[in-house]
Amino acid sequence: MWSAKRSLPLLGGPNPISLQVTRSKWWKKIIHNVYPTLQERLKELDYKQKDPELYAPVNIGLPQRRPQRREQLESRLNILKEVRKNKSLEREAWKGNLKLDLDKVEADWMNGAGPHQLRVLAQHYGIFEHLFGNAYFVPRVFLNISYDYEDDTVSIVYRGNTIKPKEAASTPNVQFHSDPDSLWTLILTNPDGNLLDNDHECLHWFVGNIVGGDISSGEVVCDYLQPFPPRGTGYHRMVFVLYKQHQHIDFSKYRRDQPCLSLKERSFSTLEMYQEQQDFMTPAGIAWYQADWDPSLTDFFHNTLKMREPVYEYDFPEPYLAKQKYFPLKRQFNTYMDLHRDPKQIKKEILLERLKKLHPFGPEQPPLPFPAAEPIHRDLSSWESRDLKRKRIGAGKYYGLFRGSNRPV
Repeated sequence: MWSAKRSLPLLGGPNPISLQVTRSKWWKKIIHNVYPTLQERLKELDYKQKDPELYAPVNIGLPQRRPQRREQLESRLNILKEVRKNKSLEREAWKGNLKLDLDKVEADWMNGAGPHQLRVLAQHYGIFEHLFGNAYFVPRVFLNISYDYEDDTVSIVYRGNTIKPKEAASTPNVQFHSDPDSLWTLILTNPDGNLLDNDHECLHWFVGNIVGGDISSGEVVCDYLQPFPPRGTGYHRMVFVLYKQHQHIDFSKYRRDQPCLSLKERSFSTLEMYQEQQDFMTPAGIAWYQADWDPSLTDFFHNTLKMREPVYEYDFPEPYLAKQKYFPLKRQFNTYMDLHRDPKQIKKEILLERLKKLHPFGPEQPPLPFPAAEPIHRDLSSWESRDLKRKRIGAGKYYGLFRGSNRPV
């Protein structure tokens, strides 16, 4: 016997809760099975709800230096007054000849909403979560990073753009505004590229004790290594993080032998490093790009890293198929049977049928001018007639019967 149980209040009660109700009919009675919604179920599985204060995000970046609200309003009002007095700007705008200084626009963006938009974008890419756990920071220092590729080509690092490994083979050029006496640390890591340990990153570059924004004056803790995403692993995030040092730091613990070509020695954890040095440095800037496999990495794995090139393939799960029925209703016979056959065997049959029509030394036969209008013999069954139409126009599984310009229109 089915029994109806209701342990949660329905809509309209004292504590209304949106429920997902499924109905199953038994004789003349309707039995309700009440289940929590997806939102309620995800809330139960969220371990952060047990102690929100413990998992609350923490800002570990530099403090924001805001000008007074009164000064901001006065500067904006003065700009509006000057623009309204200038009639030539209005005339040029109406004519479509008004030009803006893009450098000034970018500078205003950096001093305004730019840092907060970068923080949101970095959170979207999951960078803070994978590098700093529950912590984040607002990038107050903007990084200008570029790679010299060939003679006249430069690949610029923005925020998530794609750069091929062959373009990033050389050490990048990094520039940022800084006081002449300040100290900085620049680290380049790949949170997706550690082939030996999934819980750690791959360290690609580490320069510490940089004086006044001059990268050449810094101490190279770990030399630069180009990105090497293996084939089949998709895009890898290459993240530059700039730290502002409060004093001179001894990085002998993190120093690697140069050139460092051991992937085991390049295993790195940004979170562990920052937990040890958080009293002496503060993250201030960030930039990243994405890199995927290209043919140049074959030579890099063999001749530089002295290892076999790893190749990964994704094992797709088998599609779900309901149990085969003896008499499926409203299903065409042959298409229903093809669902329970090996797709490779079907492609093999289509290929053999195509090869029968091809002459080894002659041109391919032209397609029918009106394949869908060709007559069909009346003795054929309904499913045979539909299958013949698909075969003539190259639809469904018969798509491989025709190639290029020989495909029916």
